[in-house]
Amino acid sequence: MALSLTLFLLPLFLSPFTSQTLTTPNCAAVDHLSSGLQIFHINSPCSPFRPKQQISFEETLFQSQSKDQARLQYLVSLVAKRSVVPIASGRQQVVQSPTYVVRVKIGTPPQVFLMAVDTSNDASWVPCDGCVGCPSAVFSSEKSSSFKVLGCQAAQCKQVPNPVCNIGSCGFNVTYGGSTMAANLTQDTLKLAVDDIPEYTFGCIQKVTGPNPVPPQGILGLGRGPLSLLSQTQTLYQSTFSYCLPSYKSLNFSGSLKLGPVGQPIRIKYTPLLKNPKRSSLYYVNLVAIRVGRRIVDIPKAALAFNPNTGAGTVVDSGTVYTRLAQPAYDAVKNEFRRRMKPATFTSLGGFDTCYTVPITIPTITFMFQGANVTLPQDNFLIHSSSSSTTCLAMAASPENVNSALNVIASFQQQNHRYVFDVKNNRLGISRETCS
Repeated sequence: MALSLTLFLLPLFLSPFTSQTLTTPNCAAVDHLSSGLQIFHINSPCSPFRPKQQISFEETLFQSQSKDQARLQYLVSLVAKRSVVPIASGRQQVVQSPTYVVRVKIGTPPQVFLMAVDTSNDASWVPCDGCVGCPSAVFSSEKSSSFKVLGCQAAQCKQVPNPVCNIGSCGFNVTYGGSTMAANLTQDTLKLAVDDIPEYTFGCIQKVTGPNPVPPQGILGLGRGPLSLLSQTQTLYQSTFSYCLPSYKSLNFSGSLKLGPVGQPIRIKYTPLLKNPKRSSLYYVNLVAIRVGRRIVDIPKAALAFNPNTGAGTVVDSGTVYTRLAQPAYDAVKNEFRRRMKPATFTSLGGFDTCYTVPITIPTITFMFQGANVTLPQDNFLIHSSSSSTTCLAMAASPENVNSALNVIASFQQQNHRYVFDVKNNRLGISRETCS
């Protein structure tokens, strides 16, 4: 069985004029499609979490960079199996949140939530009634006839981080985006479009403490671990899903997320998914080289090499916006990119250090994975200001204060490509697909 979900995306960078003239989609009508779920970009008109006030292109860059910095620190904490509290730049408070939210239903009768989609997390969780520090939208377990709390002896209790026994029920604590959450491990019916998933295990959040907000209506975990959606629906979806993220400039709000092997691309190049025992949930791949134009840039092997002992290597992540490369890899790409664009003069803007204002010939950038090369269109690696002539290379170096070289292929670079996560066969498929 396969489930196809409709995906929507709004431009990340909008001038005030553009934002006022966009046609707002009929969110209610789309939500009632029988063929799938409504999935929003976090800033789309259908999302209640979009910014209430328009901000400038420059401010958007600062915010996105800060969020990505926190996301990188979070991914490193997953690799090292330790808690890391992201440190803001001092310019603003960091809100570490995945980019997309999906409308799901939980309980009997069903209660609707907009849960963040996160490919680097396993267990799903939602704020529950009585939660201290949670937003107003919470799951009312008392209103669901199919809800139950798992006991300390349940097998799932051994699969959550930091399990504790609370008067016979299984509890756990987890750090996310600099905040700590205390939850009870529970089960209820999860409904995805026309599919009912009975006795779905998730965390029922009871308390949130810390400086940064967490995704207000919870997380839907699409990682590879034992409590992820894929692991709990192996019979239904056979550990397979894919998505095509539309361009950030798209006005069609199209795109798709497909659960299950049926309907996946037939002609697609695959690269192996690598297993990291330190963090088995992350989607590691083997990035062997990067080409700028026709030249394969000179990157030290250690900057790209997969090392399960340290967590070094390359991961594909839906929650990071801009691709991050280990410093030696990024320097090599940046320097060749600049060399090919002479005599352009480059400036910095926010966390991006390769920005220019003069239109010139742009070289291509190709990610060379084991068995699959992905040549990026310009919209996948250049950010164009909507209010000025500034254009930036939409990549940056990974934080220098970590002990391993972590590269992250982010959502901006994934747009208008079909990414097939075939966990059953330990492979990741990538192909061009216009879904804008």
